[in-house]
Amino acid sequence: MAKKVLVAMSGGVDSSVAAFLLKEQGYDVVGAHMKLWDYVEVGGDIYKDGRCCTIDSITDCRVVCDAIDAPFYVLNMSRHFRDTVIDDFISEYDKGRTPNPCIQCNSNVKWTEFLRKAEELGCDYIATGHYSFIEQNKNGRWHIRKGVDVTRDQSYVLWGVSQEALSKTLMPLGGLLKKEVREIAHKYKLRTADKAESREICFVLDDDYRRFLVEMAEKNQKSYQPGEIVHTDGRVLGQHKGTPFYTIGQRKGMGISHPTPLYVQVIDVENNRVIVGDNDTLFKSELVADSLNWIGVAPQSDPFDALVKIRYLHDPSNAKVTPQGDGTVCIEFKNSQRAITPGQSVVFYDDDVLLGGGLIVS
Repeated sequence: MAKKVLVAMSGGVDSSVAAFLLKEQGYDVVGAHMKLWDYVEVGGDIYKDGRCCTIDSITDCRVVCDAIDAPFYVLNMSRHFRDTVIDDFISEYDKGRTPNPCIQCNSNVKWTEFLRKAEELGCDYIATGHYSFIEQNKNGRWHIRKGVDVTRDQSYVLWGVSQEALSKTLMPLGGLLKKEVREIAHKYKLRTADKAESREICFVLDDDYRRFLVEMAEKNQKSYQPGEIVHTDGRVLGQHKGTPFYTIGQRKGMGISHPTPLYVQVIDVENNRVIVGDNDTLFKSELVADSLNWIGVAPQSDPFDALVKIRYLHDPSNAKVTPQGDGTVCIEFKNSQRAITPGQSVVFYDDDVLLGGGLIVS
């Protein structure tokens, strides 16, 4: 009897081809689109946006599933998504941190709630259109490897997925280049073959997270208070509009005048200040991370060398990872890194194998 797989379909070409390939491989494919948010709640223009959770995206998913003779469901997960992803997104900015909501969504929606839905539907696996591999090593541990398309590799955003969830997940696009995925879609006349992709935050439709934060605050009878923009030497240079509107390394949009370029160095929420300084002082050789999840190796207690990424679009750097007794790790880079940002994810690799990751604290 064929194994049954629930494919997470966004309405884009990647998940469409993933569903098609699994069908070709003999799986009993079921397509499902996760309805994660509503326009009424998050704002934006329904007529100008083509990303997930739109009527057009749901229609595209349905047409693709019809073409491969697969049943299709729309799963309303908006309340769970709001409670676990949107609320965390707002809370992290309020704390002076810069979150990555895709990682929260992967850990707390796709590989928890979506997996639970798959089990309810009698599915053996879930599948996604991520450009990564899932494999089991000689010790029986499940791990993730980078996809062959280095421009599309998505292993960085998968560090929070549990071992149990990985054992029930398929990723059929790991060995393909993006252009090959589009070629497959064209060859088999899939509706989404030429659909543009978006790498922005799905629920911030105009890509203006500041607008989003202001509107969400207003709905909760809150507002963001202005405060001082202060140079690292102590001089007050101007006024900011609210600490959540700034991130480490930011240069533009501060509304201050200075003879040399200045960059955000520290977001001091406690004193409602934004600290700015020269580019040189943005470079640091150490960071501390918590909320760890180990994937390619069992939880570690001894120091080890690894290739480390501090943001999605960042070349991995050589570093020593030292686990601490309090559940954190201290990471020492061979070469100093620019704009290490609290709230972002730090991820460890051995060559192309994802060892684990965590959230940057400082």
